[in-house]
Amino acid sequence: MTIDKDFFAQMEARIPKGEVRTRFAPSPTGYMHVGNLRTALYTYLIARHLGGKFLLRIEDTDQERLVEGATDIIYNTLRQCGLNWDEGPDLGGPVGPYIQTERRDLYGKYAELLIERGGAYRCFCTKERLEELHKDNPTAKYDGLCATLTQAEIEEKLAAGIPYVIRQKIPREGTTTFVDATFGEITVPNDTLDDNVLIKSDGLPTYNFANVIDDHLMGITHVVRGSEYLSSSPKYNLLYEAFGWDIPTYVHCSPVMRDAQHKMSKRHGDPSYEDLIAQGYLCEAVVNYVALLGWSPGGEQEIFSLEDLVKIFDLKGISKSPAVFDIVKLKWMNAEYIKAMSPEAFYAVAEPYLKQAITNPAIDLKAVAALVQPRCEVLTDLAERVDFLDALPDYDVQMYVHKKSKTTLENSLHSLQTALPVLEALETWNNSAIFEALAGLAAAQEVKNSVMLWPVRVAVSGKMSTPGGATELCELLGKEESLNRIRKGIELLSK
Repeated sequence: MTIDKDFFAQMEARIPKGEVRTRFAPSPTGYMHVGNLRTALYTYLIARHLGGKFLLRIEDTDQERLVEGATDIIYNTLRQCGLNWDEGPDLGGPVGPYIQTERRDLYGKYAELLIERGGAYRCFCTKERLEELHKDNPTAKYDGLCATLTQAEIEEKLAAGIPYVIRQKIPREGTTTFVDATFGEITVPNDTLDDNVLIKSDGLPTYNFANVIDDHLMGITHVVRGSEYLSSSPKYNLLYEAFGWDIPTYVHCSPVMRDAQHKMSKRHGDPSYEDLIAQGYLCEAVVNYVALLGWSPGGEQEIFSLEDLVKIFDLKGISKSPAVFDIVKLKWMNAEYIKAMSPEAFYAVAEPYLKQAITNPAIDLKAVAALVQPRCEVLTDLAERVDFLDALPDYDVQMYVHKKSKTTLENSLHSLQTALPVLEALETWNNSAIFEALAGLAAAQEVKNSVMLWPVRVAVSGKMSTPGGATELCELLGKEESLNRIRKGIELLSK
């Protein structure tokens, strides 16, 4: 095949120079798992910290695994997280197209160029021969038979229409060394590497080949990926060297683990980004937490906005050790973000959850939100924590027995019986007035406030744990509903 040198020169001329360029290149095969989000985040942070460009490329050559709507999930997740790209399928850019299947005509041309430069060869081996090679050892390398074919033998097979793949030509001797920003310098013997397929018999590229071609043609300077790709990096290096191209900075990240032994997996019920949002976590908290999964900024601070992360992100902080996803730590961080929100911002995110639990129009949802905000860890907790405001649940009278409050069934009944007429007589119904009345009653009876307040709290909520104290709940419920619930408590305790 004749090599069109002008075409390759034109492609080289398109490549932006003199700037940091990173890319997030997901496959649209479903949900955005936590490891994927971390890769996108680190890729974004490198570009922004160094004043460069962040690209989005969709790698959809594995057509069998594509999931309808998955590309939209990628777009939506990145946008929600604030990881806005400078070039991509929807925005265009100087080195498009940014969807791999739309670039398929490129790969065959670069494979031919690689053959000319001695970095690849055509392999005409049949499926049966390859199966025979692997019969006794499924992981056996290809034996390189077709790498020794003469040009005449190749021409003869091409003329006969024999199908072929294009394989990378790995040196049989020596070593290949590459440098990774996380793991340092790594050297491997070339005889441990396989002559992997670059172009399949149908003309489509394999993932590894398309990846290298696209990264070069898009001017990518930093490649962030999981440490499972460390073993492929020597072959990437050999491709770059065979083409005579600059090698990007490799940044390999250790896996995110469910526990010390197991990687996170959707199959095992581990949450994706979408799952975490559906479970009531704030996007900002998830991004903050994911940033710290395998990267340390140094110091004691743990709460960082995306803007903070852009300023401080440093590749030196990436750890070689796997990171364990700790849902308890994420929940703590989410609670910190919720506490820091303005009342208006919290109500905006809490309102849908509150409306699930409270249908009574007399209940002031903004007042409920203000009460629960300091005590909320995840938004999905809200419905369960406030549903008693809508309707008093059935409850066990043993809840009135509280050791710390020094309450028993007997003194709880007495407290409710004496509180009822005092509260009925109240003309002003708010937290301060209710507290003053009940505290005065407790003083008159020479008991601690808790002896009066705990029974009222149980009576109006029917729960051991509530987002506010007795008097706050009474104010929310209103006078009539509060008194009805206290009467119900007296009835239950009198049985």
